[in-house]
Formats: sequence, structure tokens, C-alpha cells
Amino acid sequence: MCQEQVERALQQSGKRITQQRKILLDVILNGDWECCKEIYYEAVKRDPSIGMATVYRMMTTLEEIGVIERRCVFRVKDEIEL
Repeated sequence: MCQEQVERALQQSGKRITQQRKILLDVILNGDWECCKEIYYEAVKRDPSIGMATVYRMMTTLEEIGVIERRCVFRVKDEIEL
């Protein structure tokens, strides 16, 4: 899904497309992130006024409109120490 499609989906759900949202969308869509903190660290490099709560709200909004899905991932270690 490209950024323009996501922006249209946000607009159709009644959300404004702010500069912060554009930055977050660019970060989210162009990276491989494990958690919201990683997204935040990248976004704040581009706009220091973006807060962690903004990232979480954006992720929730994207989940609500069906753009992303939440997954919980656990991985088995290759080796364990006994």
C-alpha cells in the first residue's frame, strides 16, 4: 500500500492529514519496524515535535482503518544455555 492510498483511507475515515501524520506514514511505510519506539526514534529525527503518544495514536488509527494489523511475535532461540 502506498502513502497516497493510506492518506485517502485516513481522509475517508474523517482524519486530517497533518505534516506529522505524513512524516509518520513515510517512516512506517518505508521501514521494517519491530515496535513503536523504533518508529518514534526515526520520526523524531525528522520532526522533534513528534511525541511517543502521537506514534501510538497513529498506529491505533491505522489499525482501526484496516491499514495495519497487530501481531505478537515470539521467536525460539537457535541455541540455549543450560
